[in-house]
Amino acid sequence: MSKSLMLAMPSATGSLESYVHTVNSFPLLTQEEEIELATRFRRDNDLDAARDLVLSHLRVVVSVARGYAGYGLPQGDLIQEGNIGLMKAVKRYDPTRGVRLVSFALHWIKAEIHEYVLRNWRMVKIATTKAQRKLFFNLRSMKQGLETLKPQQVDAIAQELNVSRDDVIEMEARFNGHDIPLDPTADEDDHSYAPIAYLTADSSDEPSRLLERSELEHLQTEGLAQALASLDERSRRIVEARWLCEGDAATLHDLAAEFGVSAERIRQIEQKALGKMKAAFAASA
Repeated sequence: MSKSLMLAMPSATGSLESYVHTVNSFPLLTQEEEIELATRFRRDNDLDAARDLVLSHLRVVVSVARGYAGYGLPQGDLIQEGNIGLMKAVKRYDPTRGVRLVSFALHWIKAEIHEYVLRNWRMVKIATTKAQRKLFFNLRSMKQGLETLKPQQVDAIAQELNVSRDDVIEMEARFNGHDIPLDPTADEDDHSYAPIAYLTADSSDEPSRLLERSELEHLQTEGLAQALASLDERSRRIVEARWLCEGDAATLHDLAAEFGVSAERIRQIEQKALGKMKAAFAASA
């Protein structure tokens, strides 16, 4: 997306109340208007059309960014990062696929904010691998109550998230330790933030939960049937049970019992299947 388009957008770094009022004043687009603007942008590189698409969806970014407030990061910065994701979505959006821009853009908006959280919240310094990042975003919701994890609980979490027992114990200590200051110390840089807001946040708004919902929305767009058809029967069953069921999703252990393999093996099959499906979506985009 061009620099001129970015300059034409309102800034979320000033008065947040004023910014929200401004973005809510931009008119919503009908599906016909959205298709026309997106077609003009793809066909003619019409930046005015791209600007109108972005501006009409800024209120969506504000709504998504509020779900990340529990990490103690400035709301204006979260919105700005989400706006970058929105612009990436507009650049890649294909109106001929029959999917509304808002559905397509949610994944990009949330992914951009998620990466911002990982880059800037100081407790995530130990989360250097994908598995440790998953542990960072899931440990608190997996704990039953506020008591310290029992050894068998540590083992179960380590196995399900594919991290070591030491990783689980260390992350829990960082969450619970009283030596973590509630406010940044003087020697920390400008991107260090206090964890107090996160420690009292609603777990339903954690980035992992939001990204899981985003992935589900993405999988339910056009091309799902073809992507599922590319999987073998077992992989398709696992994806459908974990992601596409209407009721409670099956756990790794549920599917492990069904197929007579370990929960870790189910997790590996699931990740490989989702990767194959994402590749199929990318190839058809």
